[in-house]
Amino acid sequence: MDHPLKATATAVAGLDVGGAHVKAARLEGGRIVAVVQIASPLWQGIGRLEAALAEARAFVGAVDRIGVVITAELADTFESRHDGVAQVVRRIGEAFQGMPVSLYAGPDGLIPLANAAGHVRGVASANWHATANLVARVLPDALLVDIGSTTADLVPVRAGTVAAAGYSDAERLAAGELVYTGATRTSLMAVADRVPFGGAWQPPMNEHFAAIGDVHRITGALPDGVDQHATADARGQSVAESRARLARLLGRDTEDASEGEWRAVAGYLAELQLRTLHDAAAQVLSRTPLPDGAPLVTAGIGAFLAERLAARLERPVVPFAGLLPVEAEAAEWASRAAPAVAVGLLAAAGRPP
Repeated sequence: MDHPLKATATAVAGLDVGGAHVKAARLEGGRIVAVVQIASPLWQGIGRLEAALAEARAFVGAVDRIGVVITAELADTFESRHDGVAQVVRRIGEAFQGMPVSLYAGPDGLIPLANAAGHVRGVASANWHATANLVARVLPDALLVDIGSTTADLVPVRAGTVAAAGYSDAERLAAGELVYTGATRTSLMAVADRVPFGGAWQPPMNEHFAAIGDVHRITGALPDGVDQHATADARGQSVAESRARLARLLGRDTEDASEGEWRAVAGYLAELQLRTLHDAAAQVLSRTPLPDGAPLVTAGIGAFLAERLAARLERPVVPFAGLLPVEAEAAEWASRAAPAVAVGLLAAAGRPP
C-alpha cells in the first residue's frame, strides 16, 4: 500500500524500550518485515535491560537508521524519571554503539541521543505519541486503543492531529488516556474488591496470587506466546495452573468448584476490566467527540480487549497493522508492537538529526 510516510532509508529499525519488554521492528524499503518482543523485567536489575537490548541489536541487524521510544524510565530501579531517562539512554547508546540512533521526543520529533537531557518531558513515556502520530497521518479521526501487558493507551485523533489532553503519565492518568490495566501483568487484587461465588460476594485476598493473564487464559481469549513473564506463583501457564491461582485468590482450591464455575469467575473479572476501559473511553470521548463511524484503531497484545470495547462503543475496528506497509507474516506482531513500528516508520521517512 502507498503510505503517507515515504521511506528515504533502505533498512531501518524501530525500538520501544519499556520496563517489561523491549520491542523491535525491522523495515526494509519502507515495509515492516519482522517484529519481536523481548522480555526485559527491569525491576530485576538493569542487567535485564542490557541483555534485552543486546538481543534486539542482534535481531535488527545492520540498518541505516534506528528510531527509539522509551518508557523504561518509570521503573523503580531509578531514583527519578530524569535519572531513568539518563540511564536508559546511556544503555541504548552502549548497545547500539556506532549506529545512527534517534530518540523520539513527542512534539519535538526525533532528536540525537546526546540531546535527551534537554528533552526529558518529551522523551519520557512517549511511545503512545509515536503511535498516535502515525495514525493521525493515515486517518483523520480515530480512537487509538493500545493495550499492552501492563497499561492501556486511549488516544483520540481528530482532524488529522493527536488530540490528547495530557502528555505526561500523571496528566494522561487524570484524563483517562492512560489506564493501568493490561492483558497479562495486572494483579487481580487491583481488578475487583468482590467476586460472585456460590451465591455470595467473595472478597479476594489482597495478595498477588494471580494476574489478569490467568483470567484471559481461562476464558480462552489470550493469544499464544504473548505472556513472557513469570506467573504469580512461578508455576506454568496452563489453564489448569491459572485456575489454581484464581482459586487461591479466593482462599480456595480448584476442587471447590467446577471448571465452568471457575470460568464464570474469570468471565466476571474480564468484564470488570472491560468496564474500566469503557469508563476511560467515555471520559476521553466526552472531551473529544469523534464523528460517527470514526474507528477504534486496535493495537497491543490486548487488542482482543480493544475489539470488545469497540463493540460497546458501536464503532468499527481497524487493526493498527491495517494502516501499515507490512509483510503478511509480520502483521500480527506489527499491531502488537505498535510504538516500535511507528517510530521505525517515522525514522524511515525523516532525516536523521
